[in-house]
Amino acid sequence: MTAFAAAPSLTAQQGLPISIDDVKAAAAAIAGSVIRTPFLKSETLGQLTGAEVWLKFENLQFTAAYKERGALNRLLSLTAEERQRGVIAASAGNHAQGLAYHARRLGIPATIVMPQFTPIVKVQQTESHAANVVLFGEKFEDASAHALDMAAKRGLVYVHPFDDAKVMAGQGTVGLEMLEDVPQLDTIVVPIGGGGLISGVATAAKAHNQNISVIGVQAELYPSMYAAMKGETATCDGDTLAEGIAVKSPGKLTQQVVRALVDDIVLVGERDLERAVSLLLGIEKTVVEGAGAAGLAALLAHPRRFRGAKVGLVLCGGNIDTRLLANVLLRDLARSGRLARLRIRLKDRPGQLFEVARIFDQQQVNILEVYHQRVFTNLPAKGLITDIECETRDREHLDRLMEALRAASYDVRMIEAD
Repeated sequence: MTAFAAAPSLTAQQGLPISIDDVKAAAAAIAGSVIRTPFLKSETLGQLTGAEVWLKFENLQFTAAYKERGALNRLLSLTAEERQRGVIAASAGNHAQGLAYHARRLGIPATIVMPQFTPIVKVQQTESHAANVVLFGEKFEDASAHALDMAAKRGLVYVHPFDDAKVMAGQGTVGLEMLEDVPQLDTIVVPIGGGGLISGVATAAKAHNQNISVIGVQAELYPSMYAAMKGETATCDGDTLAEGIAVKSPGKLTQQVVRALVDDIVLVGERDLERAVSLLLGIEKTVVEGAGAAGLAALLAHPRRFRGAKVGLVLCGGNIDTRLLANVLLRDLARSGRLARLRIRLKDRPGQLFEVARIFDQQQVNILEVYHQRVFTNLPAKGLITDIECETRDREHLDRLMEALRAASYDVRMIEAD
């Protein structure tokens, strides 16, 4: 299915900002300085989604994201005079860390402008690479404008996180490695923010096999490239778990490549992103951020689109705040019925709470927290409610508990997770 372009061909690469030769040159330039990450088949996710699923573990890079590849390729292209002046970039986090890490390794001064509400873990990790971090603005676009202003005033070299040919070519080495390892792939699913990664991957993929399907994924809250390809105006706003791809305006260079070589772009909601993060941790024992889980979220949200395909997913980053990760995991447990909060109406008489606890014991349900409420309720003065947080094996186990409570004449309802 092609949403916005004619079927791509090798000739479509002519006149584009990058070519397969650029991607191969980037691979040679960065070899030995970035990790050639594993590309492994997931039997369990394959059974779950109905596709043959391969995972590219870019979250295992030193800075836990693929962004190192493009950043390093760009740094290696600087002249001696540019290296001395130093570089500056705007980033929500992963480009910042990749650029800062390799700039320090190469002895190049680096300044990074990050949005004010960037996850703390990304700010701290960027600072750990000796970069000068400046927090400015609410969104990437605010930080980018400030970085460009600083570059002009201080004579720094601005390194764009995605709309730069050297950066795009560097990111394309991800796709080159995937197809070297598993040449029989027929579909590659790539998260899209500004479009640097998918531009590079699509360039490598279409040179390998012009019939391979390259599918982009964006969060529903930030469908900027999706809208651009369809000639629509996108409304991009809100707090998305995939803040790494929360870009309001895709690149001009990347749009050219996406229009020519990418077959489709799909959108995913926050629940699918949360479930994908949880599944990757639970099944593959790997930590990914929201953007890194977008590919799997696409398979969950659009199962018929990928069923039966040999799909390569790019787990593009693993820099997620630990508190946010904990919230995601707990919310997923609640939605699956393994964690629940039940609101039970009791009579104000001795032994009521004991009798309720006895039913929980009979059903082998673990009680985690008990909230006993007498005052802040609209029940009669002699009425009261208790909220009990509990842990069950699955949804069926939870249903049996509720049936047992109702059979004992208790008024019980579940407080649903959002």
